Amino acid sequence: MNCEFLQYEIENKVAIVYINRPPFNPLNTHVFNELNSLMHDLEVNTEVHAIVLTGSGEKAFVAGADIHQMLDLDLVGMMEMNTISRAAFSSIENLSKPVIAAINGLALGGGLELALTCDLRISSDKAKFAFPEVNLGIIPGGGGTQRLQRLVGQGVAKELLYFGEMFDAQRALAIQLVNKVVPAEELLSTAREWAEKLAQKPIVGMRMLKTAVNTGSNVDLESALTIESACFGTAFVTEDRKEGMTAFTEKRKPIFVGR
Repeated sequence: MNCEFLQYEIENKVAIVYINRPPFNPLNTHVFNELNSLMHDLEVNTEVHAIVLTGSGEKAFVAGADIHQMLDLDLVGMMEMNTISRAAFSSIENLSKPVIAAINGLALGGGLELALTCDLRISSDKAKFAFPEVNLGIIPGGGGTQRLQRLVGQGVAKELLYFGEMFDAQRALAIQLVNKVVPAEELLSTAREWAEKLAQKPIVGMRMLKTAVNTGSNVDLESALTIESACFGTAFVTEDRKEGMTAFTEKRKPIFVGR
């Protein structure tokens, strides 16, 4: 796929995707459309088992939505942009393959919302975070009010959303917004290492894990347990389940084939 604002490379079953609108990589409708299309391509690409999403340059992962595009929009125009952004974010969140956000710099507003759609988040020690929308007279419109509270709890989410203040990577780690903080020079190599480990896991098992966790988090416990049971059954009848259990009994490393 040819992209104007995204760059990507595929190696060892891992796709590294860069948001490329330097220096701050703001999101606009073109970026959203490209993200949506690329994620669909990576979904069906059998050579890709895991994805890393990061920003180009050293200043920003994504420093928010493109305010210049938003400034003169009316309600209809804003709702159209929101529909496009929602489709892009959903394509990442609902991808059957694991997605890791490598947060290399500023992750503000829509950029932080983008990171929240990923399964895992690794942060540079130089990264900064914020939901500053309230200071612009608006609120997050890309899922921030919903995904954030599901991740860090409602009390912390309200603090971050209501004040709209910047916080650093160590605070992000303390509230479990990110999974790991590493020196800036180790960020991409760490994210690639995690992705390559995940890429070696059984494909159907990983898909069922993501389905069970994501879908189950939005329903009551009994319904979630039913979803988990169905996902367990799907994974259990695969060749990879048999290989994994056989390898365990034979004390060797399993060789998964994706079936």
